[in-house]
Amino acid sequence: MGPAVAVAPGARVERFEVFFDLVFVFSFFIITRATAMSVTGTNLLHAMLVLAVLWWVWVIHTVVATRVRLGVGFVPALMVVAMAALFSFALALPQAFGDPRYRAAGPVVVALSYVVIRGVHLLLYWHVAREKPGERRLLLKYSPELMISTALLLSAALIPPFIDNTGRAAMVRDGLWLAVVVLQYSSGLVAGAWGWMVTSAEHWTERYDLILIIALGESIISVGVGGNLLGRPVTGRAVVAAVLGVVFTAALWWAHFDVIAPAARIAQHVALDRPRVAMARDAYGYCHLVMIAGIILFAIGAEEIVRQIADRSVPLAEPPPHGSAVSLLFGGVAGYLCGNMLFQARTLRTLSWTRVGTVLVLGAAIPLAQRLPGLATLGLLAVICVGMVAVELVVMADARKALLAVVFEERTTYERHEADFRARWHDVEPDEKAG
Repeated sequence: MGPAVAVAPGARVERFEVFFDLVFVFSFFIITRATAMSVTGTNLLHAMLVLAVLWWVWVIHTVVATRVRLGVGFVPALMVVAMAALFSFALALPQAFGDPRYRAAGPVVVALSYVVIRGVHLLLYWHVAREKPGERRLLLKYSPELMISTALLLSAALIPPFIDNTGRAAMVRDGLWLAVVVLQYSSGLVAGAWGWMVTSAEHWTERYDLILIIALGESIISVGVGGNLLGRPVTGRAVVAAVLGVVFTAALWWAHFDVIAPAARIAQHVALDRPRVAMARDAYGYCHLVMIAGIILFAIGAEEIVRQIADRSVPLAEPPPHGSAVSLLFGGVAGYLCGNMLFQARTLRTLSWTRVGTVLVLGAAIPLAQRLPGLATLGLLAVICVGMVAVELVVMADARKALLAVVFEERTTYERHEADFRARWHDVEPDEKAG
């Protein structure tokens, strides 16, 4: 199949990488579906713990992808093994926090799948770093995180069944999972930016942009499936609910990708060496986790509200018992925007007062939304999100125009270079082409 190929400074995301990412997003879907079945504080905690562990696997995966092209040579074969392990990891997630008194296969499958995924990443990085002894020593220095986190996950699967007290067993299991999360993210801070590299800033930023877009799209799918819109006859209320869901999700897409993401991409290009790695770790590795968590939370809340709207037994104008759905919906959107503000502050060293104001408005709107019918609740959220977009279009008009002009010039230059390169084929003699 050929040898592994290093990533070039101007590399872009390959199609195989997007194919791999779909399995990660399936895991997001499983987390959302498993939590939405019984929304409690404990289940939300479990969802966030699983998401944090899963996201760390994603961060390590992208670190490997900065060194080697995942779709070339023998590497795809290893990635297929990691994909199979990740798929097994996702399928076993609903059992990861089951009754600790029983020896279910799910927690063990989660731990073993985690070992396989991280093992593939470790072997691949060790292979590509063979010509750099310093990088291999650095890899060995931080490999204890893999061994300890694996031991903790296996302990969380095997120890609780031996504890007679159910509550104490659950506390031990949850504590071990929390220890894994603390270990993973603290090791990223302890490692700092020394010794690592981000060869292609374009590849790094594009990879995280794509996973965020796919996660936003998955939230729409989760709402449609969980709200049982596919299993019911088409009604006016269901169509309106679906439209409102798409509208506020599109506004959240705009909030990140219209100005903030392109400007952050330029900032990532400008940074070099250790500052580039530190920005990649903080803004993309850590801040994106907050945004993904917000997406999952508002998807859970929106799913419950849409299910209530689609229920014909509930009068359209009567406010049903929303429970925690409104808090999750508005709180999840606020969490997404907070993560985006952290991302903006780390990459651009700025803060938009429009985002701060929107988060405050979302918090103040929760008591009102609790008293509204489901469609009115979704409509209120859509108005707030679209209102933020409208205000920023006016307030940020000049900066937005200047940024888009730079982005357009960059793309035009790139396309011209590509066209000139491909034009060389027309200059080759027919005999040379045949040869």
